[in-house]
Amino acid sequence: MKQRYDVIVIGGGHAGCEAAHVSARYGGNTALITQNKSKIGVMSCNPAIGGLGKGHLVREIDALGGIMGVCADRSGIQFRLLNRSKGPAVRGPRTQSDRALYRAAVQYQISKLSNLKVIEDEVVDIIVIKGCVRGVVLKSGEMLYSSATVLTAGTFLRGKIHIGKRVDAGGRIGEKPSIALSKRLYDLGLKIGRLKTGTPPRLDSRTINWGVLENQEPDKSPSLFSFMHKKVFVKQISCGITFTNSKTHKIINDNLHLSAIYSGTIKGVGPRYCPSIEDKIVRFSSKDQHQVFLEPEGLNDYTVYPNGISTSLPVDIQEEYVKSMQGLENAKIIQPGYAVEYDFIDPRSLSSSLELHCLDSLFLAGQINGTTGYEEAAAQGLMAGLNAILKVNGQDPVIIDRSEGYIGVLIDDLVTKGVTEPYRMFTSRAEYRLLLRSDNADQRLTPLGIGLGIISDERKDTFNKKMYYLNKARDLASSLDLTSSQAKNHGLTVKQNGQTRTAYDFLSHKGFEIDTLIEIWPEFKTFNLEIREQLKNEASYSVYVERQKKDVENMRKDLGHKIPVDFNYSNINNLSSELKLKLQKIRPENLDQASRIDGMTPVALTLILGQIKSYSNIKTA
Repeated sequence: MKQRYDVIVIGGGHAGCEAAHVSARYGGNTALITQNKSKIGVMSCNPAIGGLGKGHLVREIDALGGIMGVCADRSGIQFRLLNRSKGPAVRGPRTQSDRALYRAAVQYQISKLSNLKVIEDEVVDIIVIKGCVRGVVLKSGEMLYSSATVLTAGTFLRGKIHIGKRVDAGGRIGEKPSIALSKRLYDLGLKIGRLKTGTPPRLDSRTINWGVLENQEPDKSPSLFSFMHKKVFVKQISCGITFTNSKTHKIINDNLHLSAIYSGTIKGVGPRYCPSIEDKIVRFSSKDQHQVFLEPEGLNDYTVYPNGISTSLPVDIQEEYVKSMQGLENAKIIQPGYAVEYDFIDPRSLSSSLELHCLDSLFLAGQINGTTGYEEAAAQGLMAGLNAILKVNGQDPVIIDRSEGYIGVLIDDLVTKGVTEPYRMFTSRAEYRLLLRSDNADQRLTPLGIGLGIISDERKDTFNKKMYYLNKARDLASSLDLTSSQAKNHGLTVKQNGQTRTAYDFLSHKGFEIDTLIEIWPEFKTFNLEIREQLKNEASYSVYVERQKKDVENMRKDLGHKIPVDFNYSNINNLSSELKLKLQKIRPENLDQASRIDGMTPVALTLILGQIKSYSNIKTA
């Protein structure tokens, strides 16, 4: 009997888990294939979720019913809201996680779905029939058939681990790479490159002198990731802070020739925004110190992750430079730091649904698309898994616009611009970031999830209840008002022009806080803190949000023209050969996407639009 599935997901990392989970949640008969069941949901690098831009992605994943936010909350041992002193649009929720609790939480979410089967084996081949992927071949020799496949190989495609001059095959330390599958992808003619990432040495907390270190405390009022959660689940802890120094830098400089990154052994490009300690010393030579966060990896784990000193230097050099830092004079290394080099596929080979242009029904997600980070991987996995099962059911793919979510920004950047280094999300990448706050992710995306049927009844009820009270709070804030003289009597500084201002207007003023609102209008006490804070955030950005919404409308009007799938750019006169090649390669789906291709000009867009209209007239005739 042939084993058939609607969707097969290859890889049990963050991308694979989200892909398999959403496919099964939608109702698809789904298989998740991994080399080691016990490693499903493992945090390969830092024990943390979220951050600037990344935290927005996690909130959006949660708003669509994904599992990363839920698991981060259940395992979070130090919640902190980054950029707290700045506006809500650029604040980034982050948590340090207990590795064991996070992995257990992910595996629990996967185990709950009866139509999701986990298979422990290695995929060595892909079954291709007439340009369409129809299943996989396992190392055991078994063939599994599917209507769609999602590949989330992480760092395992021809993965190589570098520690000094030593090179071992592996996707993670102690785990085998995927060689046969990588060769198959080469044979299929996909455009493949090499990237690298790295991790620091892990330290034994019992050998660290915590008493001389700075402490970083958790937030007293934690900002959780899931809209379903109101309080933390486990004990909150502090982490330590130390610094590199001139001695540290001299040790590293004297041994740069032994680093795999600088010896020429590694050919792949590393992440610019998460550099190794070697890169920091070379690129920022004028700095006499770099901050290092000492992050405990769990409540019942002696392992400490020294965030900020990833490396590919030999073990003895790692030991020497670690001991040069305050508090680490007697620190012992449990696991050495290393760099890992791996294959990735040019994401410009993908459509916005994350399906390959050249191979029907094969979707890619995660580091295979040139990204770095758990959050970027999970966001792609969610969309790839969703679009895979939608395709199986004969439905159109879901494409989140750049004005609708950071997920849309992420995917559009990848498929339009490609990558020259591992891609990392930042709030600065989103041109409509005032619309895309982390606090309103559910308002932006949960209705979409409800319409698709991927939102649980419990989450749907929670969302509807929140919207009911938020709408009531908005109506109340718009109905209550003060004249300028009344406002002055309450100690508010406004122009004495007789103008009447609503409570909503006052909330938009800088310095007007929720406590003041309640003092003037006690009626707002009936709303919980979450609703009051949401109302304040909305009011604060109201003018700017309306402006951005108009920008979005104008952009859609001018650039919303769809480009036919079989459109031939070579027929456009006066369009440069370079742009023709880029357009043929990327195959933008509309003029908006085409506008972001490197080298695109307004004149070129006008030429393309004119050709599209001519093409449409010919097809109609």
